[in-house]
Amino acid sequence: MKIQHTLYKFTALLLCLILSSCGAYNFTGTGKIDAESFQVNYFLNNAELIEPGIERTFTIKLQDLLVGQTSLTLTNTNADLVYEGEITQYRISPMTATAEQTAAQNRLYIAINVRFTNKKTPEDDFEKTFSHFYDYPANDQLIGGKLSTALDEIYERITQDVFNASLAKW
Repeated sequence: MKIQHTLYKFTALLLCLILSSCGAYNFTGTGKIDAESFQVNYFLNNAELIEPGIERTFTIKLQDLLVGQTSLTLTNTNADLVYEGEITQYRISPMTATAEQTAAQNRLYIAINVRFTNKKTPEDDFEKTFSHFYDYPANDQLIGGKLSTALDEIYERITQDVFNASLAKW
């Protein structure tokens, strides 16, 4: 009987520790966010190689990620958190060669400079470049659905990195 009583005490203590240690976190990976609203300004395309519409797509992807992973309100003015910046690089380059000295694989690379401003906690402000790439066979053309797939993969990684740097503090 004494062993059973000790087991109940241990279980209760373990449960209390687990519940109290998770108080500052939520399922999105962020700690307590001292903000109520966010704003994503239009990201300009300042890359040397211009692909029409990629700046709009990135802006929307970042907005969607923040709406989906936080309880913050999206607004156009006077937000507590402000994201802005520009696409600085958009390039396609050969990655591997064949025996005939032609490209076997190409890489789409995108780099985006992000300025994050936290009006309630200015020490969290940063300006940082985030980048990612997408490799594809050299005989494929990145048009239509293939370009959309490549951009989705790149933007998923970059927006998650921006989220982690600004709100998850990773």
